[in-house]
Amino acid sequence: MKKKVLFIINPISGGKKKDDVPGQIARFLDKTLFEATIIFTTGVAHARHAAAEAVGTYDVVVAVGGDGTVNETAAGLVGSQVVLGIIPCGSGNGLSRFLQIPMNIKEAILNLNEMRVEAIDSAEANGMPFFNVAGLGFDAHIGHVFADGKKRGFLRYAKSALTEILNYQSHTYYLTIDGVNYAQKAFILSIANSSQYGNNAHISPKASVQDGSLDVCIVKPFPLYRFPELVVRMFTKTADGSSFVQIIKGQNITVKRDFAGPMHLDGEPVTMGALVDIKVKPGTLNVIVGDSFNKPGN
Repeated sequence: MKKKVLFIINPISGGKKKDDVPGQIARFLDKTLFEATIIFTTGVAHARHAAAEAVGTYDVVVAVGGDGTVNETAAGLVGSQVVLGIIPCGSGNGLSRFLQIPMNIKEAILNLNEMRVEAIDSAEANGMPFFNVAGLGFDAHIGHVFADGKKRGFLRYAKSALTEILNYQSHTYYLTIDGVNYAQKAFILSIANSSQYGNNAHISPKASVQDGSLDVCIVKPFPLYRFPELVVRMFTKTADGSSFVQIIKGQNITVKRDFAGPMHLDGEPVTMGALVDIKVKPGTLNVIVGDSFNKPGN
């Protein structure tokens, strides 16, 4: 029996047009395996609602968009038996890259045909789901600045980072990780399920989406002249080798700060209170991965 698959296309993600995606789905999706339905999102949370409504009717739901679209779609499916597929069309595509899903639309569709399904962990911050990386420090600040602009893409993100870093002040965070207390001033405080933000910038190179834990990544305040070194380390998977980076694994994480403020969940900006409660939910999302996922060297 054919599997019923719903494609949820975000027409504006990554600033890229998706007009040709339905045609490519028609050409490259294996029609002997799948019966496809395609919808386009019309606003915030549409993907989540559509995915949740698909549970019980569809076997596979495919997010066509960036990290935000993947987050919304996965949020509607987490805890169900419905499988998430991804066609990456965003600016960073963090989870897609970690799962070794092809960045080319045609190749990503062909990858869906293989149906290599893995169960991965999800996480929640104050009840709000994330699947890749969440953050409360400089990355959250940049996420809010980035979201306010009309243009997307890696170059604009990098420009925003270089502009904002001159004035950004580190903050002290009070952490409880699996019952152990820490107090640390941090420039970046990221909670990593996968290893990378996106664009192959790895904040926690040894993170796994299948180990039942999250990586609390603390980037301590550093001299500004060391910033290029930290950037290079992220792109060479050696951030954990820096004296300014501390990584602590945990399942139940509480973060306290002296103020309510910005946070990002998979790159999407939100505002959280002074207290953030974070939990991992092991093996709660079924997802189609690329053929190199979990192979040595990846």
